[in-house]
Amino acid sequence: MNRVVVGFDFSAGSAYAVDLAIDIANRWLSDIRLVYVKEKNEDEGPIRAEIERRNAGVAHLLKNIKLEYVLREGNPADELCAQAKEDNAALLIVGTHGMSGMKKSLLGRNSYRTIEQSTVPVLIVREDFNFNKALETIVVPIDSSDDTRQKVAYAATFAKTFGSTIHLLGLYTSTTPDIRLIVDNYVKMVERYLDKNEVKYITEKLPVEKNKNVTLTTLEYAEKHNADMIAIMTEQESALTSLLLGTYAQQMINLSNIPVLTVRPISVVTDINS
Repeated sequence: MNRVVVGFDFSAGSAYAVDLAIDIANRWLSDIRLVYVKEKNEDEGPIRAEIERRNAGVAHLLKNIKLEYVLREGNPADELCAQAKEDNAALLIVGTHGMSGMKKSLLGRNSYRTIEQSTVPVLIVREDFNFNKALETIVVPIDSSDDTRQKVAYAATFAKTFGSTIHLLGLYTSTTPDIRLIVDNYVKMVERYLDKNEVKYITEKLPVEKNKNVTLTTLEYAEKHNADMIAIMTEQESALTSLLLGTYAQQMINLSNIPVLTVRPISVVTDINS
């Protein structure tokens, strides 16, 4: 598969992102590209020396893949997305500290912008997640939006790579029968796709209660089932978001201690839609 690109800024979150990238890239037989976005006039010498020192420390973990790095200058989100596009990356990984750490980490502060701009899937990881646990459970919420199924292929790739079980979570955001029927039909389409690709899955459907939204419902389910990843789209139907809390993706990144895989909608019909 194509390269795995990792944002790196010497923070603990980005160091965990590198560890996770190595695990994923070893399984995909993909090379890794670390991206450090420096400030204008920042001395490159110490940066390169420290990155090379750290890379040498993990070289023994690489299994027939390469770990390279590049220094770029500019806005971190812009440069990360540009590098991922240039490399035709399969995945972009960014580590954050969560809400408090976003004021300290350049990558953390730019997580939202990275997610919005990236043309490749972005995996956001928090430093407080238990990375010693195997990636066993992936939660994939399915709603009534047109693009909701586009994340399934990426989630299925992770599931096959790690032998994970996908939890298909059908979310009813309305009591209207037609809306619920759309969700039911989408879930059936995804089940057929997973069956065809021999991916293990469990299906459950839940109403989104009035005092909650789709983010809280998904997180509550994911935490209950000790999930290791949540796969979402960067855009959802407008009825699912709260203006006070921000977009669906922003809410999920803010609140989730679980790694979040975000996929940007594209206007492409796949076999999941049939």
